Amino acid sequence: MAGHRTLEPHCRALAACRMCGHPEGIAPILSHARNARVMLVGQAPGKVEAAGGQPFSGRAGRVLFRWLERAGIDEGTARERIYIAAITRCYPGPSPSGRGDRVPTPAEQETCSVWLESELRLIRPHLLIPVGRLAITRFLQAPPLDQLIGGRHEVQHAGGHSTAIPLPHPSGASSWIHQAGHGQLLERALELIGGELDRLGVTKSGTRSVA
Repeated sequence: MAGHRTLEPHCRALAACRMCGHPEGIAPILSHARNARVMLVGQAPGKVEAAGGQPFSGRAGRVLFRWLERAGIDEGTARERIYIAAITRCYPGPSPSGRGDRVPTPAEQETCSVWLESELRLIRPHLLIPVGRLAITRFLQAPPLDQLIGGRHEVQHAGGHSTAIPLPHPSGASSWIHQAGHGQLLERALELIGGELDRLGVTKSGTRSVA
């Protein structure tokens, strides 16, 4: 588990990163957690996050934190005790289709991967929560999501070994959650996450409310 002193230099360096050459005013979004045993990895910040500087602060974030509340952890506690990372850390801009945000390019993902690799080594998370297809395929193979979501997976990464419990992307642009049977897979995933958070002492036992 990383300590406050260990992550502070990392976060200062990340905040100053401009490797991808995004337009002026677009800067990396940072997690507030400093003593975490759990990492949540998303895809990339959105426009709201770029304006406010806080991960998952837009509409998708509201959905995500409602999900986590059903797993027994409120938003404030989650932000303090779960290190929120992403495949890329800067807002990539709107999608050319006009629906949602642009998916980071493979070159952007590769350039930004140094930060995630460093965080995995520093934190060595016991529990890893990849959110959305881009993050899920970073740690797991790429079969259909319904073969991954709702399950517990043991993964190896730069920081060693973690239990990974993936979640679908909470964005309204994603249709996966609305397809038949997928709601039950989400509930199963939240129940598994709640159990792991209890085991790690991140939440109080018996607080889960998975509907």
